[in-house]
Amino acid sequence: MSLEGEINLAVERLAEWAAPKPVEKNLLTIADEVYIQPEPLGVVLIIGAWNYPWAITLQPLVGAIAAGNAAVIKPSEVSFHSAKVMEELLPLYLDRDLYPVVTGGVSETQELLKQRFDHVFYTGSGSVGRLVMEAASRHLTPVTLELGGKSPCYIDKDCDLRVACRRITWGKFVNCGQTCIAPDYVLCEPSIQSRVVEEMRKCIKEFYTDDPKTFEDYGRIVNQRHFKRVMALMEGNTIAIGGESDETECYIAPTILRDVKVESKVMQEEIFGPVLPIITVSGVDEAIQFINEREKPLALYIFSHDKKLIKRVIAETSSGGVLANDCLVHFTISALPFGGVGNSGMGRYHGQHSFNQLSHMRSCLIKKLNMEGVNSMRYPPHTSKKLSWARFFILKQINVGRLRRLAMLTVFSALAAFVVQVQAIVFCLGFTFFRQHLHCCPNEIRFDNCW
Repeated sequence: MSLEGEINLAVERLAEWAAPKPVEKNLLTIADEVYIQPEPLGVVLIIGAWNYPWAITLQPLVGAIAAGNAAVIKPSEVSFHSAKVMEELLPLYLDRDLYPVVTGGVSETQELLKQRFDHVFYTGSGSVGRLVMEAASRHLTPVTLELGGKSPCYIDKDCDLRVACRRITWGKFVNCGQTCIAPDYVLCEPSIQSRVVEEMRKCIKEFYTDDPKTFEDYGRIVNQRHFKRVMALMEGNTIAIGGESDETECYIAPTILRDVKVESKVMQEEIFGPVLPIITVSGVDEAIQFINEREKPLALYIFSHDKKLIKRVIAETSSGGVLANDCLVHFTISALPFGGVGNSGMGRYHGQHSFNQLSHMRSCLIKKLNMEGVNSMRYPPHTSKKLSWARFFILKQINVGRLRRLAMLTVFSALAAFVVQVQAIVFCLGFTFFRQHLHCCPNEIRFDNCW
């Protein structure tokens, strides 16, 4: 649905996005045409991820097509069934020369990265993101890297824990925790840790029944390699909920870990699975410090009734995105740019942000061949008088748009004053007529007597 909405939005708004955008002028260009013209970059390489293979691969493609680019689509080989379907279906609807699909594994991706593209859009892990950026740098190709990281979730002790835990449980265990913006770990005060665990226990039972393994809406880890990686992260921790697994099915139950230590293995890398550690902190001060001591995350979640506390956490931390009192749903808002910062990525997309990211914003200035006298200040010889005029025109900060608005305000004010005067004259004439023709007493006006 998110992908379909992205397509509909691009179709509806494309003319507006692609139109030249006038910009503010200065005194030297007040009579000229000054604007930004979006133009295609050329050929874009889109390397998709396996956890949401359709949305994550095709949403950037929507932006690439809207911006007028050709694109090479490389779906992830890990979700090979989706990659196969993409390879078969996309050529039925898109020009196969402009939008070819390349399947395969690491060697095919490496071969693609040897080619020269005008932009590379990669979604995946930070380790592979570094390799993509290194390969792109050989051709000075710009990159968009949608990575991930450990997205923290702070729970204020005074918030509605029932609602908070319900939303966190959904956000964590949807797609079996294999979501780049899933809450990676919880920060809360020790006094509410047990209540958080119990509320999440209720939610897991409500969402996935007493036996999530047999419930059709609970997923699986994508393959055995990732299954073993996630299971290894839980070692040495106290399991409060879940922990059951079945390697033959790549099944890991929804799992909550309590009293997790900072040095624990589960806190050293992005989990990307159905395991949620809880770390206790003394309050919001320590939570902010804890977040700032680590790499900037792709998402930051805050659960609190206190808007001042929410705004403080936003002001004193940095992350790709912030969502208060919910999880994941900021991804669905096309007007919000989606992307990371620092180790969680660079660049952004969704809606017009995709179009802008995959366009070259070309600066355009169209001058006239008259008014050459104004230009004489820049020609040699550079006399003191010319330099004085140049200083005025170049350094004088005059907001031409504001002057235009002030001029319009002056005109409207004069017009309003004129209308008030006319109304006053009409009133006086009408009043005189009223007294003369209705024979009212000249010393007092009494409407009841007149009538």
